[in-house]
Amino acid sequence: MKSAALPAPLAAPNMAALKAFGRAVGPGVMLCLLVTLAAIGLTSIERDVVGHVWLEPLVLAILLGAAIRTAWTPDVRFRAGIDFSAKILLEVAVVLLGASVSAATLSALGVPFVIGIFALVALAIVVGFGVGRALGLNPRMALLVACGNAICGNSAIAAVAPVIDAEGEEVAASIAFTAVLGVIVVLTLPLLGQAIQMTGLQYGALAGLTVYAVPQVLAAAAPFGAAATQTGTVVKLVRVLMLGPVIFALSLIFRDRAPGATRPGLTRLLPWFIVGFLIMIALRSLNLIPAAALAPMAATSGLLTVIAMAALGLQTDIRAVARAGGRVVAGVVLSLGALVVLALLLIRLLSL
Repeated sequence: MKSAALPAPLAAPNMAALKAFGRAVGPGVMLCLLVTLAAIGLTSIERDVVGHVWLEPLVLAILLGAAIRTAWTPDVRFRAGIDFSAKILLEVAVVLLGASVSAATLSALGVPFVIGIFALVALAIVVGFGVGRALGLNPRMALLVACGNAICGNSAIAAVAPVIDAEGEEVAASIAFTAVLGVIVVLTLPLLGQAIQMTGLQYGALAGLTVYAVPQVLAAAAPFGAAATQTGTVVKLVRVLMLGPVIFALSLIFRDRAPGATRPGLTRLLPWFIVGFLIMIALRSLNLIPAAALAPMAATSGLLTVIAMAALGLQTDIRAVARAGGRVVAGVVLSLGALVVLALLLIRLLSL
């Protein structure tokens, strides 16, 4: 009988701690959510007015948050919740993102092409980082730009940021300029494909290797038909699979090089959310995630990412972003140009 009475006193402190945590982070999380809802509303207006979404909620959220931060500095009541949204909610979003990719996508491509994609991503990151450093960007900013270009744009930047301890201004600048360039690529890549007379298969591979987000791949590949769209989507998903290995490698590099750091343990080398990301990919590949859950998980990941970007915006001083603007734009443009050249070389090498 005595054992039955134990859970209540044990649960009480936990409940009290949970309430205290809610009071601490609640105001900041609510502020981030309000910015998120405003960004989603602006996206809806954008779609109704121009018929397309050029600036996605993720980008609008960080821009709105930064604008608010410029006009008003949130006081101490909001800071814990903003920090929580920028870090923990973003890491949860990365875990859920793993459910959107499957190792089964590799079977749709030949082994040489898959190896080529992996090599292309790795080389593009190295080249992009080198370009960024040559332009005077700090190592974190150069890596954000390089990874964004090489893997999946805003999502890669958002996932890499907590691993390398990037500042809010660095993330904001990388995402803002990468987002604008992503729209330009969608509009201009078909012109390149037509100019060099690419087949649907070749152009689909080019779109999948260079365009940032899956919806953007669909938009860029559509002018070349169904074959280009299908090829581009599969190639793009294989690029996304590189996110886990890249982040793991960066966690090794940055933890070892932290000033005054001792040799890190496993949890420092392999962040929990990357473990979760890889587990999600494995579960998806083994068909252990119900099909009905995939869309809600993807939507939740997207929403949490937008909330996290709103938080990063609220931590961002636009003046700092503006100061880095010219160099970041040059870094993004040159890195993407290098990626396009490398993609064309890979397509030619594999005789697609």
